[in-house]
Amino acid sequence: MEHAPIRDAATLVLVRFDGDGPRVLMGQRGASAVFLPHAVVFPGGAVEAQDAGAPLRGGVPMPCQRRLTKGASEGLAHALQVAALRELREETGLVLPDASSLRFIFRAITPPARTRRFDARFFVGDAAGILGDPDDFSAADGELSDLRWYRFSQAHRLGLHHATQAGLRAAQAAIGPAGLVDSPGQVLFFDGLDPALKPIR
Repeated sequence: MEHAPIRDAATLVLVRFDGDGPRVLMGQRGASAVFLPHAVVFPGGAVEAQDAGAPLRGGVPMPCQRRLTKGASEGLAHALQVAALRELREETGLVLPDASSLRFIFRAITPPARTRRFDARFFVGDAAGILGDPDDFSAADGELSDLRWYRFSQAHRLGLHHATQAGLRAAQAAIGPAGLVDSPGQVLFFDGLDPALKPIR
């Protein structure tokens, strides 16, 4: 059986600290979606050709950059951060103008025998940098419905896909007493074959 090609992708776990405990932004994919229909997910999607040449303000700190470029060129690392911010803007209508709050927290490859496969890098970001109202999703493209901010305890009960659940746990581990940490203590990798998560050193 010929497996589907693997496409690079970026996912952004946006965390909001302005309420009673941190919350994450998630939405539901449509019934007609080819990949994970009906699933509750974070904003994200495949890297597009124009992402490589798009300008990027800020960027992940050096420990994250070093981990991000294990298995990715510096050019791809740039494109992944651009894609994370672009997908957030397209799927939610929210604009995070720079990547300075992003932290690389998790990597997952879709297992074989799926109609579409992605090599997804998960980032966590601070919603404090959003321009405008973080509850205004009026400019979203409609790919995700029922966009809302979930407390971590609520999100863990949503029956999330394996990789989404792992990304949620990674985002939670990246939160310190004062907000997001500069560098997560450990970044894990799901290679799509072995169910055990491996550390990216």
